[in-house]
Amino acid sequence: MQAPKRRTRAGSDDPHRKRAGKRGRGAALSRDGIAEAALALVDAEGVDALSFRRLGQELGCEAMSLYHYFPGKVHLIDAVIDRAFGALVVPPSGGDWLERLRRLAWNYRAMALKHPRLYPLMAVHRLNTRAGVAKLDEIIGVFRDAGFGDAEAARLFREVGYYLTGAALDETAGYAKGPSAAAPVSQAEIAASFPNLAAAAPFFKPQHFEETFSAGLELLLEGIARLKR
Repeated sequence: MQAPKRRTRAGSDDPHRKRAGKRGRGAALSRDGIAEAALALVDAEGVDALSFRRLGQELGCEAMSLYHYFPGKVHLIDAVIDRAFGALVVPPSGGDWLERLRRLAWNYRAMALKHPRLYPLMAVHRLNTRAGVAKLDEIIGVFRDAGFGDAEAARLFREVGYYLTGAALDETAGYAKGPSAAAPVSQAEIAASFPNLAAAAPFFKPQHFEETFSAGLELLLEGIARLKR
């Protein structure tokens, strides 16, 4: 039998909205469980929706109960980012180092696309919690394990990071979703007067994102591979 639809706070049905996970009223709280519910809430509604009061409603407890685990919202945000970023799979050492780096890049993209409402914050958030530092250390290790010196590994870490962050931001928050000019140029005028943009525009659509990411990544990896020759 199909479960009844949940109601929004305004009282209307919203079949597309994912809930942060009603775990059963009175279920035992834990730091990990709270962070998981908070991440689910952010994934469903965005960072602005996250509050202790709202999270308490999702978990079936008083908001004050959550302060025992997280002193403030900033600590909760840290835990949410740690949970998302910490799930990034860094391929184990051994084998072809270039393939390892390729897999890491695709894994990073998948992580960002899994959490599109969180990623824009994650992209500019300092990953300096213990979990964040550990993951950064692991990623830099991919370059050092490949035989790059400390300075070169640091530079490559930054260069690959520029590409991945830019691509992930474009795919999650995106230029097309940004604020518009007050008087934008019409599509008809673009077609008539700006032929280069008009020709390129169809390939800016989401169905081309993966192909574009792949092509750009391979260009980047080819350049990195040349450093080892």
